[in-house]
Amino acid sequence: MHKENLTEIIFDDENNNKVNPFDLFEEWYELAEKNENKYANALSFATVDKEGMPDNRILLMNGRDRRGFVVYMNLNSAKGEQLRNNPKVAAVFYWKSINRQIRIRGYVELVSDKEADEYFATRPRGSQIGAHASDQSKILKSRAQLLEKNKEIAKKYENKPVPRPKYWSGFRIIPLEMEFWKDGEFRLHDRILFKRTNINAPFTTIRLNP
Repeated sequence: MHKENLTEIIFDDENNNKVNPFDLFEEWYELAEKNENKYANALSFATVDKEGMPDNRILLMNGRDRRGFVVYMNLNSAKGEQLRNNPKVAAVFYWKSINRQIRIRGYVELVSDKEADEYFATRPRGSQIGAHASDQSKILKSRAQLLEKNKEIAKKYENKPVPRPKYWSGFRIIPLEMEFWKDGEFRLHDRILFKRTNINAPFTTIRLNP
């Protein structure tokens, strides 16, 4: 099965159960990277707080494999606290340039320290310093206060590697559901849902009404 044929296969009702959603993601993501102006790796990331109120924001995917999709953050941020209390998430990739989106629902797990260290080391030095300077989501008196703290951190690590803060790491989204949506004429869109009962089960393929 050739990668370039997966989109055709998935919307062929007789053969769509032959496609693995992670392979199909790679095909769509490659197409998005070629056509989006920037940030093909941007996704909406929805969580729920202690009161059951939904929360959402745009993050960048900075890792992926056959287990899932990785986003990095300050673990003490609002989203980090929400995930510790309720490790479930809904995410959406939307690519306007190719009129396609992928919706994901599932659980999250922390990445290993090794994985977080390796990714942190690839970040621009300014971003590494910023990870130390920002108490993300906490009240800030003024931007000047943030910039002053950033200067102090930069001076502290002058001519030294900037270590990863212990409160900075990543979560891997492990999908239970992945829905692939492709724009159709007269709003007769194509929607294929891959669904499984647990993270070790095989995916079932389901066609949805637009």
